[in-house]
Amino acid sequence: MKILGAIHDPVFVAKPQNATDRFFLKYIKDERDLPFVYLTIQITFTMILCGVLLYMPFVTGWLWWVIAFIYTALNNARFKGPFGLMMHCTSHRPLFKNEYKIWNKYQPWVVGPFFGQTPETYYSHHIGMHHAENNLTDDDSSTMAYQRDSLKDFLRYYFDFLFTGLAGLVSYLNWKNRRKLASRAFIGEMTFFAVCIGLSFVNFAATLIVFILPFVIARIIMMLGNWTQHSFIDAKDPGNPYKNSITCINVKYNHKCWNDGYHISHHERPAMHWTEHPVHFQKTLAKYAANKAVVFDGLDYGRIFLCLMQKRYDVLVKHLVNIDSTFKSDEEAIAFLKERTQRIGTPILQAHSRSEKNLRPATVNA
Repeated sequence: MKILGAIHDPVFVAKPQNATDRFFLKYIKDERDLPFVYLTIQITFTMILCGVLLYMPFVTGWLWWVIAFIYTALNNARFKGPFGLMMHCTSHRPLFKNEYKIWNKYQPWVVGPFFGQTPETYYSHHIGMHHAENNLTDDDSSTMAYQRDSLKDFLRYYFDFLFTGLAGLVSYLNWKNRRKLASRAFIGEMTFFAVCIGLSFVNFAATLIVFILPFVIARIIMMLGNWTQHSFIDAKDPGNPYKNSITCINVKYNHKCWNDGYHISHHERPAMHWTEHPVHFQKTLAKYAANKAVVFDGLDYGRIFLCLMQKRYDVLVKHLVNIDSTFKSDEEAIAFLKERTQRIGTPILQAHSRSEKNLRPATVNA
């Protein structure tokens, strides 16, 4: 186990503003989000431009394949993580000021589809359902009913989401009387599929590279992320964010993806700005210790997922932060981690089952 040391994850540091910064600050809400503006511009004039070129009739032969390789590399190796988590941040805290709010549609409707993000579904799912239900059983992406160190269970979880995710989301939102969100999600996903079908008649190879493969990959990554973020759950208190989520500190991932490793504090305070999480974490260590929160130092979600699938608890425990000497030994900590990955069975599931939904008050339209 690790003793908590210095935190090296990014925080906001004010810098002198140039003319371009000052121009964009007229339109966006928060100076700390200037990197989102520049990232969006970079994606638009590099990756998206490559995607458009793949449909051009004058791009053929070896040149087409070179551009396809560049597009795929930019999409998956360079931009997918930063864009996905930028959209996550701007879903919680809109980027543009109210008088320019139409530009908040640019990410989900223009840029998102190139990463396999169907318009409006991310916001509807993440804000309208996942945070509202906090990974409990009414959350269709809940991990509670699965053995969370089992590859078989993860594949079941993924394919359930892939094939029934939209139906479950729309059903949930309609049940909660969030019909506007339900309509937005349905229209966004159907529009994406319709565009893919239409473009396939124009150039199927380009559509496969530009939209279809990113869609499949995005769904895998999103479900892998949610699975890992909610793998260690206390069956006695599954709605407690300190006991159903994890935190990853001192990882390159936090620098690339806007401190997404701080998932406990994100569920505790969803609107907190991404630059504030490291300081908030250090200020609230007593809560982490009191709740036996799972915090990993130097281990990101991808590596945690692999460790879970291989049942390498020996690796996990080496990176587990032993806050305030919560655990007396590695053996005790490993037993704790194993217990937290167990499938949560009928008593908890029945307490949150959908059979009780008609007993709960309806929520207002979103």
